[in-house]
Amino acid sequence: MYLAEEHSVIIPAIPDLLWGTVSFLIVAIAVYKFAWPTLTKMLDERREKIEEGLLAAERAREEVAQERATIQSEKDAAVREAADIRAQAQSNASDIIERARREAGEEARRISAAAQVQIKADTDAAARILRADLGTMASQLAGRIVGEQIRLDPSVNQGVVDSFLDNLEEQARTGA
Repeated sequence: MYLAEEHSVIIPAIPDLLWGTVSFLIVAIAVYKFAWPTLTKMLDERREKIEEGLLAAERAREEVAQERATIQSEKDAAVREAADIRAQAQSNASDIIERARREAGEEARRISAAAQVQIKADTDAAARILRADLGTMASQLAGRIVGEQIRLDPSVNQGVVDSFLDNLEEQARTGA
């Protein structure tokens, strides 16, 4: 026991040191031969999976960026197309309004011209009717005044009536 006490607590005895070193070398060689390749293989596989995951994430990020760019360009194209359609609709509306105004003006002129023709025809018809009525009344009046002579000669009767009406028309033109 006394010999055991001579040894240091920090440094082991030589046989323990020798057997500990041999055991360590055996374990180290076994780990190096059997466990180390499996461990490095497993770490390499894990590294490859992580790299593949990172590459897949990068590809997905790029695809998302491309999709966003595509969607943005489609959105911009749709906005431009909507603006073009709106501008075309406004242009078409202006054209339709202008055409409707032009057609309404032409229709108003046509109706006005037709009304003028109808008014002229009605005025002429009224003038003929008035002339005939006035002629009849004038001949009756003249017949009463002059007597039987005008009734007996219809050509004289018509001549007197026409002359009287022409004088009336001439006075109406110069007076008006």
